[in-house]
Amino acid sequence: MESTMSTGRAAKLLGVSVKTMQRWEREGRLIPAARTDSNRRLYTESQLRDFLGLRHAVSEPTRLIAYCRVSSAAQKPDLVNQRKVLEEFVVAKGLANVEFIEEVGGGLNFKRKRFLELMDAIGRREVKTLILAHRDRLTRFGFEWFEHFASRNGCELLVLNLERLSPEQEMVQDLMTIVNCFSSRLYGLRNYRKKLNEALKLDATNATQV
Repeated sequence: MESTMSTGRAAKLLGVSVKTMQRWEREGRLIPAARTDSNRRLYTESQLRDFLGLRHAVSEPTRLIAYCRVSSAAQKPDLVNQRKVLEEFVVAKGLANVEFIEEVGGGLNFKRKRFLELMDAIGRREVKTLILAHRDRLTRFGFEWFEHFASRNGCELLVLNLERLSPEQEMVQDLMTIVNCFSSRLYGLRNYRKKLNEALKLDATNATQV
């Protein structure tokens, strides 16, 4: 009987995360070969080889997507301008059948609906090219990681890097979000330290009384 491996080991061999393996199971794309008595998933090497062969055969990226984003509804005129610039770029490059995705949401919000759908499509190796007016239209920080993720899944990023399509007001809003986030964490740490000191003093008092 062929030996089996854990989900973690299988995920490492495929170059994906355990969560991706779990999602593939839910989608019926890669079902575990067996399960342990404690219901842990098990996979075989031949199963993974067959899956890789099938995956490479049917998942050649084909979609071309232009992604546009602004942080708030008040900036919708910027969204229109952003799309217009990308449309002109697409025509100039002779690209056909380009899908346009427009979204209103902060660049620090990684739970944006259209953004997540886009990332899932890239992860499924459906997207051949992703076109952006500026790198921060995709995300305010961590762009290099998303660039790596896209490259690993056969997706090319075309970034115009037009500063005029990266509104200054958005950056102010994002900076305020960061400040508020760290302020809340610092406040929480102060409360934690206060409670810790009170507990230590109480323990010292009890020890003295004993």
